Amino acid sequence: MILVTGAAGFIGANFVLDWLAQSDEPVINLDKLTYAGNLQSLASLQGDARHIFVHGDIGDRTLVDRLLAEHKPRAIVNFAAESHVDRSIHGPEDFIQTNVVGTFHLLESVRAYWGGLDEAAKASFRFLHVSTDEVYGTLKPTDPPFTEENTYEPNSPYSASKAASDHLVRAYHHTYGLPVLTTNCSNNYGPYHFPEKLIPLMIVNALAGKPLPVYGDGMQIRDWLFVKDHCSAIRRVLEAGTPGETYNVGGWNEKPNIEIVKTVCVLLDEMSPRADGKGYAEQITYVTDRPGHDRRYAIDATKIHRELGWKPAETFETGIRKTVRWYLDNQAWVQQVQSGEYRQWIDKQYGAKA
Repeated sequence: MILVTGAAGFIGANFVLDWLAQSDEPVINLDKLTYAGNLQSLASLQGDARHIFVHGDIGDRTLVDRLLAEHKPRAIVNFAAESHVDRSIHGPEDFIQTNVVGTFHLLESVRAYWGGLDEAAKASFRFLHVSTDEVYGTLKPTDPPFTEENTYEPNSPYSASKAASDHLVRAYHHTYGLPVLTTNCSNNYGPYHFPEKLIPLMIVNALAGKPLPVYGDGMQIRDWLFVKDHCSAIRRVLEAGTPGETYNVGGWNEKPNIEIVKTVCVLLDEMSPRADGKGYAEQITYVTDRPGHDRRYAIDATKIHRELGWKPAETFETGIRKTVRWYLDNQAWVQQVQSGEYRQWIDKQYGAKA
């Protein structure tokens, strides 16, 4: 059995679906169900005894201690995090509480649990911490992609909070011997992505006839990773990664934001043309740039390929086509996460504090 935190979020939900599609090993899903956590993403697992959902916070020591004692997981995969840069700029405290303080409490619970295992179980146990390439800061156009040796230089409250959590995880390995693994990934995209992020926002706004907001000149460059490729990388690191090591996970797909937006428009022109016959690109609107907006991220995924044999299965062209198709085929999911119905359901199920 494994414990996956934040597994009702975008990447976490994809990971659980992917895991249970390939394994009968049960998953305990611990999620706080903030705005970005959506149990509808896991609706296909309803009634599946292999999926145990627990509504709660990684910072709740009593709850986490109980779950560890009761279920005795062999590994923990920590996705739980506040992850939206814009939200961190306007409200950084939630990011500090979840990403830093929450990770600390989780590590304390795990350290106590791990310390009580027998020697064989201690040796095989793993704590895998999922992080981001944003901890490395920004790259100049001529800089090589980030490797695991790059210095941390976070530039937003979000990336600073993730950098702090990475350092805590590293410290628990070097101080206490906790067998940790860290992955730093590039920008994910794919099914079940909350529509505040670039790609789903462009799809949803385009179909609604709304402007497609592009920050600044749109030439901010990101390395794009299809979420199912990210899930396969995490599985591989969990299986064969060396404790204490960091593995950068990227898609080898550096693209400027404006190219991403135009690609989405072209695919929508093909798959769901506008009624007036015009192209969706007419809806592109340039807006004032985000404060402190990093100009370029790029991941060098050589280490994980060399040491663990992992590489992405999707090109950007195949992944983005699958993504646009998914959103067109799952309009009910999109409407549900954008409406107040989901929040009302959560409040009814778990109380208004959820």
